[in-house]
Amino acid sequence: MKNHGRENRSHGRLDIVRFQANPNLSLDDRVEQFATFLGAELDDGLMVARQVVSPMDREVLVRDGTTGAVRPMLMFGSNNYLGLANHPYVRQCVRESLDRWGTGLGGPPLLNGTMGLHAQLEERVAVFKKKEAALIYSSGFAANTGWLGALVRHKDVVLVDELCHASIFDGARASKARLISFKHNSVPDLQEKLAQARSHNPVNLFVVVEGVYGMDGDVAPLDRIVPACQEFGAFIGLDDAHGTGVLGATGGGAAEMFGVEDEIDLAMGTFSKALAASGGFVAARREIVDYLRFFSRSYFFSASMPPVEIATILAGFDLMATEPERRVRLHKNARCLVEALAGIGVLTSTQSAIIPVYIPEPIRLVSRRLHEAGVFVNAIEYPAVPRDAERFRVSVMSEHTRADMDRLVAALDEARHG
Repeated sequence: MKNHGRENRSHGRLDIVRFQANPNLSLDDRVEQFATFLGAELDDGLMVARQVVSPMDREVLVRDGTTGAVRPMLMFGSNNYLGLANHPYVRQCVRESLDRWGTGLGGPPLLNGTMGLHAQLEERVAVFKKKEAALIYSSGFAANTGWLGALVRHKDVVLVDELCHASIFDGARASKARLISFKHNSVPDLQEKLAQARSHNPVNLFVVVEGVYGMDGDVAPLDRIVPACQEFGAFIGLDDAHGTGVLGATGGGAAEMFGVEDEIDLAMGTFSKALAASGGFVAARREIVDYLRFFSRSYFFSASMPPVEIATILAGFDLMATEPERRVRLHKNARCLVEALAGIGVLTSTQSAIIPVYIPEPIRLVSRRLHEAGVFVNAIEYPAVPRDAERFRVSVMSEHTRADMDRLVAALDEARHG
């Protein structure tokens, strides 16, 4: 079996998709083959193993998983878009919450797991998303699987953009409804698939898209998607995890950016991006939220979010309101970085805080060289994306300086040419 793993490697990297789908491998075989593959990848030095050992900021301390050495690195791989993770005001609010409320509640929301803080956050989210009510979950993944699992039934049809997050596909599949994917951000293909779906006379028709797509940072054309959905009477679910706090006049997200907040039936998001915490939420009309409280299994049967996490998020909402210049700086930094990358022949674009960088060179080799240069970026590899679409996912923060971005670009240019 170890030889089998080496043989896979000698003919190219292990095809994880086929490996996982192979029904003829016992559990022990699967585990051992993958362990052999993983060990070889670490041995050849191209897989970067590392741990962040300092607060999340524009510069962090990182421990190399191979050498054990700790050194500072520029962070261009975090979703801490507004730089709130280490903000003094957030830290102060967390300390005060810890002193007043302790650490956890030891129960689910509908038993002993709801405090005034939870109700306060749900109200804050509802107002922010311009909806009647909101529900908070322990994670964004739980939010997506939770609302889809509760609202969608087997006689319904769900249309999902092909590049939507795995949690959306998992939630849709778990519902046993008919699942149809449409071409990424293609309104004509969506319209064609909607017409086909409606011809099957489903009880309900759902369309789920993202505001900002996490791999490329591109924005859904909601100004055209929403009318297409309304034409066919489809329920519109919007996952705006990467748009919340980033897009729109107040940071309300992609729906605010396009002026279609009232037309979105259910707005979903996370607290783990711009708000630099953890957890997820959905916001909708009150009857839907009340229904989800009792029928969304990932809410009903999960431990309630701890008070310190709620305090972190509430503090983040405060700062988004009182320090809008952070969002302005973020977009300025994104524009500057796109222009600087063009200067070395890397052409890309973004409307968000995510900048995709496609390069022809072997991505793992360039990733290793960037790591050695003290620049932390995320290499997005197959099977997360197709083999011919591997890229670096550069995440920009409001706190990055021009010198930081110049250093990233210089390091990338050098790493590409070795």
